[in-house]
Amino acid sequence: MLDLFHQFLVKNGQIKERNLPYYLKWVSECYAYLNEPIEHKIASEQKHQFLTHLSTNHEDWQVKQADHALRLYHFFLTRQKDREPSHFTDSKKEWNVIEEETRKALRLRHLSLNTEKSYLIWLHQFQGFLGGKKHEELQATDIQDFLTHLAVERRVSSSTQGQALNALVFVYRHVLKKEIEGLIEAVRAKRRHRLPVIMTPQEVELILSRMSGVHKLMAMLTYGCGLRVTECASLRIKDIDLERGMVIVKAAKGDKDRRTVLPERVKDPLIQHMAAVRSLYENDRKQNLPGVFLPEALDKKYPNAGKEWGWFWLFPSQSLSIDPRSLIVRRHHMHTASFQRAFREAVLQTGISKQVSVHTLRHSFATHLLEKGYDIRTIQELLGHRNLQTTMIYTHVASKNVLGVRSPLDG
Repeated sequence: MLDLFHQFLVKNGQIKERNLPYYLKWVSECYAYLNEPIEHKIASEQKHQFLTHLSTNHEDWQVKQADHALRLYHFFLTRQKDREPSHFTDSKKEWNVIEEETRKALRLRHLSLNTEKSYLIWLHQFQGFLGGKKHEELQATDIQDFLTHLAVERRVSSSTQGQALNALVFVYRHVLKKEIEGLIEAVRAKRRHRLPVIMTPQEVELILSRMSGVHKLMAMLTYGCGLRVTECASLRIKDIDLERGMVIVKAAKGDKDRRTVLPERVKDPLIQHMAAVRSLYENDRKQNLPGVFLPEALDKKYPNAGKEWGWFWLFPSQSLSIDPRSLIVRRHHMHTASFQRAFREAVLQTGISKQVSVHTLRHSFATHLLEKGYDIRTIQELLGHRNLQTTMIYTHVASKNVLGVRSPLDG
């Protein structure tokens, strides 16, 4: 069995070749210590018993390596074992019920449509991984094996694995009514530290010069205010404070509101754009169309608020569409894909070789403010970051040496 495990580790390619003998050694020693057959799975308590014993005469890094080896071996045994025939029973209807209950639970808690889509995608992938296993047979180890599968076989990023974990914990807790905290010991995906791609102010100007119309205004706001692409697309008329030079970003990531600066340069284009949007709004009122979507339960509390000018989209779609939740035909905001496509085309025209996207404008906003000497806490508030460490990454890409350090070579 250990020979097959060795082949599995080699094929997986995540463990360095020089470390492979140690991984086999830890598994062998654990099963010998527990006096268990090598082809049997061991319980979590047994593994902790061995690791506690190991910690008495080994370094911490060796204990962690042994823990990683045993997690991989547990997953290896899971993939080797043939599924029971009962796992292949037709449970499609049961899983459809779980999906519908998950959707209801998400909407009851007013989670965003993007979160709903993401969680349901992970639920489908989890169902496919289980191979038709009945939902009443589900255990915490099923999530553990699925998360390990994502890290070992699909090699997803740490954030992607974390998103899958959040989705499945939500389903277990709020739909299946199963508590699983502290029971998941999956192999963790490697956390990769990547610096964001940053454009120079000249490159930003070059891209803007290749854009026109509404998409150019959206790009100017995204860069000038440090917005995410969805935040820009979902702005409403009332979110723009021209007099105070401020933009209010409502229900942003983490369901938080924040204020950010409104550039003087966009005020005149915004006034002209709002005049054009106003005519579209008035035409909708003449046709007595349903009001725009309102967050949470505001449409019930204020039934006519969706028809008010202040709630109208700053960047409305030119065509009507069906609300995916209420199934009402109404006017939504412009789709982000349209904005992203126009931005990509502008980048191609400039010949800029950097891998940039609309989100690069937000990164550039933060970095350029930092280079101009603005306080990191101020930038954190403008970006809406919960943790200062998230904002601190821009100190690594700023061209200005914010630490004031001078290389000894220059001396």
